[in-house]
Amino acid sequence: MLYMPGSNPRALDKARQLPADCLILDLEDSVAPEAKQVAREQVVAALEEGGYGCREVIARTNAMDSPWAADDLAAIAACGAPPQGLLLPKLSTAADVEQAVVAVDRAGCDGNIDIWLMAETPACILNIGEVAAAHPRLAGIVLGTSDLAKDTRVRHTPDRLGFIAALNLCVYAARANGLDVIDGVALDLDNDEALQLACQQGRDLGFDGKSLIHPKQLAAANTAFAPSDAEIAAAREIIAGFEAAQAEGKGVVVVNGRLVEALHVEEAQRCLALAAAISGQVA
Repeated sequence: MLYMPGSNPRALDKARQLPADCLILDLEDSVAPEAKQVAREQVVAALEEGGYGCREVIARTNAMDSPWAADDLAAIAACGAPPQGLLLPKLSTAADVEQAVVAVDRAGCDGNIDIWLMAETPACILNIGEVAAAHPRLAGIVLGTSDLAKDTRVRHTPDRLGFIAALNLCVYAARANGLDVIDGVALDLDNDEALQLACQQGRDLGFDGKSLIHPKQLAAANTAFAPSDAEIAAAREIIAGFEAAQAEGKGVVVVNGRLVEALHVEEAQRCLALAAAISGQVA
C-alpha cells in the first residue's frame, strides 16, 4: 500500500504506472492544513479520471473529529468514480468505528465502499479485538507506527522491539475477524537494508503487506511479500504429495521428510493463489 499525497497532482498521476497493489490517496498527514481543500479536489479529479488499472484505490480521510472530515466524506460521496475503500484515522474504540460508519453513511458514501482503519493510538491497540469486530463493513487494518511512536515514546529501532506487541495484536485481531492487515511504514528512505529487514519481519509476523511512503520502497515490499520460486515449488510438491497419498489410501503423508496435514495443504493453496494473483497483475 503506497501513500500518495493528495496535494501532489504529479504523484497522483505517477501512481497509475507504479507496481503497487494498493494506493492510498491521502488527505490527512501528508497534506498541510492550508492545502486540504485543493488536495480534496485533486483526489476527486484523479479518481474520476481513473486509469489506475488493477490497483486498489483507497482514500484516507482526515480524522472524524477534525474540521475537514465532513468535507472529505461529502466530496468522496459526490465523486463520479469513488474509491474502493476509505481509510479512517484515529479510531480507538468500537464505538468510534460505529460512529464513523454512521458518518460515512450519512455523507452518502456508497455502501460498497470498504472501510479500513488506522491502528495508531495506544487505546486502539488495547481495544483492537473489539475494534476489529465493530462493523461488517470493515475490510482491513493499517498500522500507524509513526503515531504510535509519538504517543508511546517507543523508539524506531531496527528490530522494532517496542512495537512487537502492537504488531502481534493487530495481526491476531485481523485474523480473528477475517480482515486484511498491513504493516506500518519505514521512514528512512536511504537505508535499503533496514527496509528489507522490516519487510521480511512484517511478512514473518503475518502481515498481508506493508504500507510505504515512497515508490523507491516498492521493490523491497513486493519481493518480501510475494512467494519465492522455492516457496511456489514447495507448495506444488505439498499439494501433489498429499493428493497422491490420499488416492493411495495412506493415513500419513510425508513430503520431503516432513509430515503434511490438511492445514499445510491449505497454506500451500494460499501460496499458489497469491502467486497467481500477482502474476495476473503483472500481465
